[in-house]
Amino acid sequence: MKWETVIGLEIHAQLATKSKIFSGASTGYGAEPNTQACAIDLGMPGVLPVLNQEVVRMAAMFGLAIGAEIARRSVFARKNYFYPDLPKGYQISQYELPIVQKGQTIIDLEDGSSKVVGITRAHLEEDAGKSLHEDFQGFSGIDLNRAGTPLLEIVSEPDLRSAKEAVAYMKKLHQLVVYLGICDGNMQEGSFRCDANVSVRPKGDPKFGTRAEIKNLNSFRFVERAIEFEIERQIDLIESGGKVVQETRLYDPDKGETRSMRGKEEANDYRYFPDPDLLPLVLDEAFINAARTELPELPDTKKQRFMEQYELSGYDASVLTVSRDLAGYYEATVAALGGEAKLCANWVMGDFSAFLNKDNRDIADSPVDSVRLAGLLRRIEDRTISGKIAKEVFEAMWAGEGDADAIIEKRSLRQITDTSAIEQVIDDVMAGNPDQLAQYRAGKDKLFGFFVGQVMKLSKGKANPQQVNELLMEKLKG
Repeated sequence: MKWETVIGLEIHAQLATKSKIFSGASTGYGAEPNTQACAIDLGMPGVLPVLNQEVVRMAAMFGLAIGAEIARRSVFARKNYFYPDLPKGYQISQYELPIVQKGQTIIDLEDGSSKVVGITRAHLEEDAGKSLHEDFQGFSGIDLNRAGTPLLEIVSEPDLRSAKEAVAYMKKLHQLVVYLGICDGNMQEGSFRCDANVSVRPKGDPKFGTRAEIKNLNSFRFVERAIEFEIERQIDLIESGGKVVQETRLYDPDKGETRSMRGKEEANDYRYFPDPDLLPLVLDEAFINAARTELPELPDTKKQRFMEQYELSGYDASVLTVSRDLAGYYEATVAALGGEAKLCANWVMGDFSAFLNKDNRDIADSPVDSVRLAGLLRRIEDRTISGKIAKEVFEAMWAGEGDADAIIEKRSLRQITDTSAIEQVIDDVMAGNPDQLAQYRAGKDKLFGFFVGQVMKLSKGKANPQQVNELLMEKLKG
């Protein structure tokens, strides 16, 4: 029997505010445990939550970016459950009336096709604290610094059909929230994570199978591996005569498997009811229009513009628009050079990105800004240096040795374009390799590459490659 996988993701994006959703406590990462939890976060008697307007603006921006409906009236509710890291005994969230409803996004698949994924809702809520087990003997520690941190929970429709589709969707939303500036996207710090709802059903069956929810996946690799394991587990269980149980599971990256955590609660288990301490959230058109004016050029729009304006391939445009900073650096380089969009694309995607990755730097910290890179590319364009020599110059620029012109002069790297000088080098190579010359003239054409290599070696890489090829071809003919 062939099986079909059905996947829905619940993505939690921590909103990039300086203070928490209902208090003035800091959201900064890495503080000592329980130093950033005020009386409101701790659920002390007599305190009242006050909604942070900035989280509302950010949620509205997200809704507009996915073409969703922005609720003019939404309601905060209490979601009741009892864990040590939830000091009030309930979480303030949104249930029946969320702020964002009925949106969608488009993901690109490996076969070159695209797919529309529906987004059911996105609602605001507060994060819980964190239970710490590793550093304690026989008991757990509770750090409430995260309690009250603002989250936007983004719930997809069950439209995903494979682990790879789920990863593509998660990457797309990660790109979007970072583009919007509403989330830093730092998965290691827990700023962007997801729960995956996974089920299987016989292919063609309209009914959904029983789903398991895999909690707190904080890397794209873990999402893919956890879903793939869960798919196999459920199929094996059903084919061996068992039944899938609706439950919450955790992914163990060391063992590469999911394991049962607890039975999956239903909505009625949480006893949702409107929070009596918070008024309904009412948005007017002026507020929504103000959020709309703050939207940047979105990734899909920017990609399409790059393809049209700079005549780039879909692949190149996708790579260059993966982040706002990279796209901005590329456009600044093209502007500084005054054209040559493809040459700029090759260098920004190639050496520039490789050096950033090697040093684990952000673009803002790059020692080679767009103007300096354009200066280097200008010397390739006017044939002062070859593309190969340019790599040596770029490495020196990255090391802080100055701009391209200074390095070229200091290291005497100017390309040899004088025809007579190149011909002299070719004559010397031919004279020094009589056996290879005889073989070439006897029909062994593959030796042409040998002669090119020898000429470039003797000229220390400075001979213009195009001229070398043309002149060598003539001289080898005799």
